[in-house]
Amino acid sequence: MRPKALFCAALGATSVIAGLAGTAAQASTGPDPTACLSGSRDRQAVFTRAADMSKVPVDVLLAVSYLESRWDDHGGSPSTSGGYGPMHLTAGAAPDVAAAKGDGASPTGADHDDTGTLATAARLSGIPEEQARTDDVANVCAGAALLASYRPADATGWTEAVARYSGSADEATASRFAQEVFDTLRTGQSRQTNDGYRVVLTANPGARLDPAAIQKMGLSKRPSSAPDCPPELACDWLPAPYEQYGATPGAYGNHDLADRPHDMKIDYIVIHDTEANWKTTLDLVTRPTYLAWQYSIRSSDGLVTNHMSAKDVGWQAGNWYVNMHSIGIEHEGFAASGATWFTESMYRSSATLVRYLSSRYHVPLDRAHVIGHDQVPGVLPANVRGMHWDPGPYWDWEHYFDLLGAPIGEGGTGGAHARGDVVTVAPGFADNTQPVTGCTTAGTPCPTQGTNFVYLHTQPSADSPLVSDIGLRPDGKPSTTAVSDIGARVAAGQQLVVAERRGDWLGVWYLGELAWLHNPAEAPTVVAQRAMVLESRTGAAVPVYGRAYPEQAAYPAEIPYQTVAPLQYTIKPGQSYVVADRNLQTDYYYAKTFNCASVPLDCTQVVGQDRYYEIWFGHRMAFVRADDVVVRPATAQAP
Repeated sequence: MRPKALFCAALGATSVIAGLAGTAAQASTGPDPTACLSGSRDRQAVFTRAADMSKVPVDVLLAVSYLESRWDDHGGSPSTSGGYGPMHLTAGAAPDVAAAKGDGASPTGADHDDTGTLATAARLSGIPEEQARTDDVANVCAGAALLASYRPADATGWTEAVARYSGSADEATASRFAQEVFDTLRTGQSRQTNDGYRVVLTANPGARLDPAAIQKMGLSKRPSSAPDCPPELACDWLPAPYEQYGATPGAYGNHDLADRPHDMKIDYIVIHDTEANWKTTLDLVTRPTYLAWQYSIRSSDGLVTNHMSAKDVGWQAGNWYVNMHSIGIEHEGFAASGATWFTESMYRSSATLVRYLSSRYHVPLDRAHVIGHDQVPGVLPANVRGMHWDPGPYWDWEHYFDLLGAPIGEGGTGGAHARGDVVTVAPGFADNTQPVTGCTTAGTPCPTQGTNFVYLHTQPSADSPLVSDIGLRPDGKPSTTAVSDIGARVAAGQQLVVAERRGDWLGVWYLGELAWLHNPAEAPTVVAQRAMVLESRTGAAVPVYGRAYPEQAAYPAEIPYQTVAPLQYTIKPGQSYVVADRNLQTDYYYAKTFNCASVPLDCTQVVGQDRYYEIWFGHRMAFVRADDVVVRPATAQAP
């Protein structure tokens, strides 16, 4: 017997535009799914067939899928919240594929108990569950059946169905997801998917959300949004506990009190991933004995949860100077996500939040200030090897900065770059499939997908070894393609100074050495842009630092001097590096006991006279003393 489909308990609209209104419900059983599964695999055609079979307007179906996956298939791999295919049908926990963040910790995430939507979609459509999980055509057909089932028989539009598809149990988050879908309907979208299909959603300026339909759904109500969050995100509030948990005032967690930006500037927004599912993430941030960050973002629907005020200092970056001057945002997911992917809902919520924080705290929207945890330097040489490397090679920085309204490489020029040019790495993402290994098992190739970086070699040849990072490998051995090995990677948005060119290869200064970057004319990986650069003032090697702490004379007697020790690297004579920030605070925040009340001058900002610059140096940022260098415009300036 051929499987029968319950494509919709309440069939949807026949019109795809006019107000997205629907016809009355029809029969409770639908047609055989063969008609949806058969025919061209072109994704646009598949969406059209699925819409016809389910009676979901094709533009609604396209918009929902775009907000879940941007119409990508991902070859049967799950998202970081366990969703599959273009329709992001969830099947419980996402596989625990990460080897944590390079800090020796065990992976987490096994306790996730979400039963998911995949089984329901399979039952409604009559399509086997495994087929709906692994086959993109079946996934779209089953997802359309699921979306249709969410529309009440008496509905006149698709607002409620779209809101229910988010999977959110609270009204504010479901409403936000639905609003994003309807915004996408109004503006339209088009792109080529990761597996090569061209999909177009034609703009429908008349599409409008029906707020009353969501209010009638009976979803749970949450308290009003946290005070430091854009209203459109309807952020949740789950405070990170500032508590004393031991007998001494120094046994407290999980952040420090401050008065930013009135004392310390907020210069950075640090993008993390959680290396855990949502339940574990919230459990960790609410432990006083753990550490805290300002925001967490859920993968499935983009829910943003605020944990602490931006005025206070979270213990989130592994570098106290960066902690002092940053806001940390954790994203549910895994850095070694060659077998998982980040959802569009998460990207969009994160970008909305970062735009708000950038405006509120005057953080520049560039890759020197909106940074990955993998860009944070070790504070001392001994700390370099243990620094984290999230959000990993599969976070799409270029798409993220498009959403921020600050495209990477905007205004830059291609062509045959010359000595002295400053170039910005902009390789694209979907087609930039660099070899990566060890996502699941050491040495095993990761699933082929887009990456956010290009490799640097010791010679202008792909057959030459990768460059070495002596902070990671003191013996000078070459870097590797291991997913956690950032030693030879330059990521999208990073800026470099060209030292020479040989055909399609650019020699650039990197970690105090000459490294070679492939920049083929037919598929360029960098663009030239205007920038300031610096080099040694005296012709001697210049030390490089992991923090911009004050000189000893700045410290009062009650506060111990924090040694300013250089890292393993130097800027050698004749080399130049791009200046990322010339307006840093040289300071140290002394915070040692609970409630700032148990030692003299507790919770005091020590401000120095020495000046430092932030530079693009290796994969991570670094700091140099202003007195050691000369700053000038790049000798070859982009138009």
